[in-house]
Amino acid sequence: MSSDMSERVAIVVGVGGELGRATAQILAGAGYTVVGVDRNEQALKELPDGIRHQVGDGTDPAAARSLIDRIATEVGPPEVLVNTIGTFRLGEAVTATPEDLTMLMDVNLGAALWLTQAVEPYMRQRGKGSIVHVSARPATDPTAGLAAYSLSKAALSHLVRILDLELRPHGIRVNAVAPQLIDTAANRATFPAGLLAHAVQPEAIANVIAFLAGDLAAPVSGAIVPAYGA
Repeated sequence: MSSDMSERVAIVVGVGGELGRATAQILAGAGYTVVGVDRNEQALKELPDGIRHQVGDGTDPAAARSLIDRIATEVGPPEVLVNTIGTFRLGEAVTATPEDLTMLMDVNLGAALWLTQAVEPYMRQRGKGSIVHVSARPATDPTAGLAAYSLSKAALSHLVRILDLELRPHGIRVNAVAPQLIDTAANRATFPAGLLAHAVQPEAIANVIAFLAGDLAAPVSGAIVPAYGA
């Protein structure tokens, strides 16, 4: 495999969402061969021309591994993995249910772990790779009313730091971006206008992700980069 930019493969998971789509477009514009992944087949059809796509569920360990193996075989070994999968539920700690906790941990923490496990052998073999996950401000700053969500994102941020220690010696950088609130259709339907006044555009977060993924961020690993907005 040559070092030509056109053969630098970046996988963006959760590309059916606004942040994932924006990230895929920015990375494609930077010259990567981008493969977008989402479990929503219809959303994949709406991606711009030039961005390859695969249907897959990153929250399932076996599915995540077979998906990454298939992309590595058909397109090339991944140099970049961006995981934008995430979900949230409102709710206080005293009312959180086992189902809330399981679902949020499976999606917000599990997907990050299974996808990282799947790409790690390819990156280790090349001695180079960059992984970016999406955490959130409540992972660091305790937030009332978002208990199970905050716990799942705190676990994700801690995972990023552990992965940094384990994978940095093999040339693999692992970082996360931590938005407070992203200006998406789902968030506009959920949160009051006062909160949304401080929401950050998906494209702005995607630019931070693209920076962390790329060579300009070569010295950066194990970072949880705040992207809180004004």
